[in-house]
Amino acid sequence: MTQEQITKLEQSIQNMKDKKSRIYLLVQDTKGNAKASVAYIYDLAMTLLNNGYNPIILHETPDYTGVGEWLGEEYMTSLPHKTIEGQNLEIAPEDLIVIPELYGFVMSQIAKLPCGKIVLSQAHDHILETLQPGQTWSQLGFYKCITTSETQKEYIENIMRGISIDVLKPFISDKFKPNTLPAKPIIAIHAREQREAVNMIKSFYIKFPQYRWITFRDMRGLTMSEFADTMKDCFLSVWIDETSSYGTFPLESMKCKIPVVGLAPNLLPEWMNEDNGIWVNNKIQMVDYVADFLQNWLEDSINENLEQEIIKTAENLSTKEDFEKISVNLFEGYLTKRLESFEEQLNKLQTIEE
Repeated sequence: MTQEQITKLEQSIQNMKDKKSRIYLLVQDTKGNAKASVAYIYDLAMTLLNNGYNPIILHETPDYTGVGEWLGEEYMTSLPHKTIEGQNLEIAPEDLIVIPELYGFVMSQIAKLPCGKIVLSQAHDHILETLQPGQTWSQLGFYKCITTSETQKEYIENIMRGISIDVLKPFISDKFKPNTLPAKPIIAIHAREQREAVNMIKSFYIKFPQYRWITFRDMRGLTMSEFADTMKDCFLSVWIDETSSYGTFPLESMKCKIPVVGLAPNLLPEWMNEDNGIWVNNKIQMVDYVADFLQNWLEDSINENLEQEIIKTAENLSTKEDFEKISVNLFEGYLTKRLESFEEQLNKLQTIEE
């Protein structure tokens, strides 16, 4: 038995040295709808692919819609995809598997697999949703976590024990940039629940009928390019997502130099401050803040400090280059530590065999 273990370890070690380890990344099927958290995983996978690693996108069912229509067909054609339903996946000890926090049931199913396991936490409100009461990630064999902000890292540290947490901040695509033409009387609105966007729009028109000529554009259902092009035409963005952990939408707005009226989330991201947006704690009062800003826009009297803070925030965002560099460093570190662990195990087994 010891010799068999030695042989398997030697093979795994060689595969790791030859960069043959596979990195599986599980994604949610958005049914063709754009979603920042899924785009983040695909960008991570593409970065790993372009740096000589072997990423494989995992999805739940064979009828997976994919991201080609809204993110780009190159993500579907360049990256290998496999379903976890009814397919025997070849997962070896030298491989890594990355599971989003909302898939606690998948973590339980793969707890005994010998591969390296990593949690990807982008939404703090999903962390406990699918875990059993009292259950932690480390109990399921997940000792490493990647998250998107320092504030979410602090939150995870407070509720999870025995796990190492790294921060990999998303980058905002260069598709988002200021328009050289004057803004149109359009307000971009994005809410986690579509009914909240609808209620906000209806409330605004009822309370301020004199502004019925203003157009609200619900940003759901757009491709990445359409999203960016629509955003550039707007004079204001409205963001309703109190459970957000990072806030991609308001940052996309700021990169276009568009102010944001937003519902302050429960977990404030580190980029947010009292000067770089119009942050509201009461959802019902948002229409009043939108109307106030609209009046200032019409009178060309927008607060200059707000404009400067928006520019400053956008300039300090993580770039694509930052994202790629940190991604490669993280996974190089994960695999190196795993290789060192295997070599240590091999030395012990060889000592026993002698």
